[in-house]
This record gives sequence, C-alpha cells and structure tokens, in this order.
Amino acid sequence: MARVCVIGTGYVGLTTGACFANLGNEVTCLDVDEQKIARLAAGEMTIYEPGLEEVVQRSVAAGRLRFTTSYAEAVPGAEILFVAVNTPQGAGGHADMSYVERAVAMLAQHLIFPAIVVNKSTMPIGSADLVTDIIRRATSVPFAVVSNPEFLREGSALHDFTHPDRVVLGASDPAAAERVAALYAPLGAPVVITDVRTSEMIKYASNAFLATKISFINEIAQICDRTGADVREVARGMGLDARIGSGFLNAGIGWGGSCFPKDVRALEYMASIHGCHPQLLRAVIEINRDQRIHVVRQAREALGDLRGATIGLLGLAFKPNTDDMRDAPSCEIVELLQHEGARIRAYDPAAGAHAARLLPDVELCPDPYATAADADALLLVTEWNEFKQIDLARLRRAMRRPIFIDGRNFYDPKAMAEAGFEYRSIGRPAVGRRSVRRDEVEANALAAD
Repeated sequence: MARVCVIGTGYVGLTTGACFANLGNEVTCLDVDEQKIARLAAGEMTIYEPGLEEVVQRSVAAGRLRFTTSYAEAVPGAEILFVAVNTPQGAGGHADMSYVERAVAMLAQHLIFPAIVVNKSTMPIGSADLVTDIIRRATSVPFAVVSNPEFLREGSALHDFTHPDRVVLGASDPAAAERVAALYAPLGAPVVITDVRTSEMIKYASNAFLATKISFINEIAQICDRTGADVREVARGMGLDARIGSGFLNAGIGWGGSCFPKDVRALEYMASIHGCHPQLLRAVIEINRDQRIHVVRQAREALGDLRGATIGLLGLAFKPNTDDMRDAPSCEIVELLQHEGARIRAYDPAAGAHAARLLPDVELCPDPYATAADADALLLVTEWNEFKQIDLARLRRAMRRPIFIDGRNFYDPKAMAEAGFEYRSIGRPAVGRRSVRRDEVEANALAAD
C-alpha cells in the first residue's frame, strides 16, 4: 500500500485516484474547486463516466479514498503525488501550463518528507524540467519527478486504467520510476521506462497518429463520395492488413474532445517553434475541420436554402458514453447551420446540462422523437447505443421531410431507405427517394405563375 495524492479531479485525476484506491492504496484527491470537492465528498459524481461512481463510493466506504481542497492536508503525508490538472489549449495552439505551475508551486510549499511528483497531465516536451525547477526553488526536501502520461479514453476510462496496453514512465532517477511502476504492478501491463522527454513525446505522438488515421479515412471518404465507392468496405479491406489494423478507420465527422484537438495542435506548435515544418499535422487538423463543414454542405444539397429550415441533431457530446463537449463537432456544426439561418433542436442522453450552457439558442429535446417533430432533416452527430433502438418508422412519421444525414455511418443504408428516408452518410452512396428541395419548390411555383 502506498500513500498517494492526486491533484485535480477531472476525468484523469478522479479516475486515477479512484482506481489506485481500488487497488488498495490510501488516496487523497485534491482540488481547489470547493464546490466540486463538496459534491464528491457527498457521494455525488461531477463527471459522466460509466462505472466510476461505484468504484468511488466503494473506495470511500472502505476508507481508502477521500477528498479535500487543502494542500496542507493532502501533501505532507503523500509518498507519490500525481499532478492531473488541466492543460488547455492556449491562443497560439500551445498547451497552457498555468494550472500545472500553480499546482506544483503549492505542493512544493507543503513537502515535508521525500516524495515523488508524477506528471500525469498531458504536458509539452520539457515539462518535467519545468516542474523540477519550480519545486527546487521552493524547497530543500529531496524529491524526484517522473513523467507518466495517461492514455485514458473518456467513456471507457475504467477499462483503460485497469487493462492498459502499456504504462509509460520517464525519469532521470531509475529508483523513482521503479517505485511508480510498482503502483501499476497489479495490472500486469508492460512497463516502458525511458527518459522524461521521450516519455512526453510518446503521448503526443500516440494521439497524433490516431488522429491521423481518422483524418486519413475521412479524406478517403470524400473521394469515395465522388467516385461511388463505399468507405466502410474500403476500411474493412484495409483493416484486415496486419500492418494497418482496423482501429480508428471509421469515417465520420471527425475527432473532438479534450485530447486529440489540443494535443495535435500542441505538437504542431512545438514542431514549429523548434524549426520543423509539420505539414502532415497541419493537414490532419484541416481535414478534420472539413468533415464538420461537409455535413453542413450535405444538408444544403438536400434542402437547398437552409433559411428557416428546422434541423434536428441526434447527439451533442464529442463521443458516446461521456457528457464532455470540449471541441465537440456538434458545436461548430450548430454554429455553421445557424449562420445559414437554420433552426436547431437537439437531443443527447448525457450532455444536456453542458449543451444548455454552450448552445443557448438550441432547443433541447427530451428524446429523439421530439427532436424529429416537424424537422426538415435529422443529423446524427454522436453514435450513442440507444440510437440503435430508435423506431425508424415513428421517427420518419414525426418529420416534415424525410432527410437523414448520418455523420457517423451508424445505420444500414438499406434499412433507412426501406423506412422511407432520403439517407446520406459519409463516403457511401446516398439511398432513398430524393426529396424535392425547397428552392426547387419555389422555382416551380414561380414558373407556374
């Protein structure tokens, strides 16, 4: 058993703290947000993450997990301190390290015994040196800094923590790296121990490569749209090649969330300021934005003039099984549609509270059928499992016009056509009877006059 302090209680911090406590360690989760800590201490979850609430409550009940806002209470008795605070994207694309700097400066003031400080947040290359310098200026207590980048996916964070592909550790002190590795030993995962800068780069390179795979298949989907090929079959044929693999080859409206957007941009920024020419990373970012514009273009092609049209969005979170809307494609799609004069209503199983704040001009509905009521088109944005159970006939009857744009290639085109939809997706041929566009109706009326 180790005495652990986790600073920051977001997706990474709360999952890390709860899972280490579940492994038998004594864990204190620290956050300066008093309201958040009060809710957690009362047993109320502050994020949507399947299965996490049960682990938190079990560990709290066992006395292995507690929450505080006090550095003086959490830091002195900790052997290992994980820094898991936010590193948002700065104005120029760089990672904003201000939260890290404040957290490290505070913990340094309360170190009493030798400790290991672990960089868990995604931090730019060289951040371990920055953290070392901040602590060294504040205290003479012996300490070591270890880089331990996280690879947790929102929506499956518990599984990713307990079944990691690898644990990456970077340190100049081998004993400190081995001590942190011992925390993960019960998981039986491969451990990669390297220098700190290499470990930091592994995180950025991993996320950038996954984002590249998504942008690649989305570019192929654009070509499929124009040549009549089916991108899903193309991806299946590609993925059977062991050198390529099938993961992250699902064409759609692109990636979003708290990791890929800021990490790819941060890596592009770091490459630029170090004299490199990261044209691949720039193309990955540009293709991703094009996909969001693409579905708006599809709506325009189907409806003609979008002014006054009612468009329903199914899903708002950046991915299923989370309520996170950071850099969610839905936000930009809504903005683009509203710019062209469309009225937007939407439904999401989990992200409603965030959407009410971020998208105040969107009518939030209680279910998919209310979203479809008198809609001129529906757009699937987030592939929630519950959407598999939708009554397509009922959905079609609720709509004013039967136009369905599937931004995630979620549905079977034949089934959608049989249900009476004009169905459009990403990189697959459109099916179903084409509706008469609004501008065509107006043109016919003028001709009749």
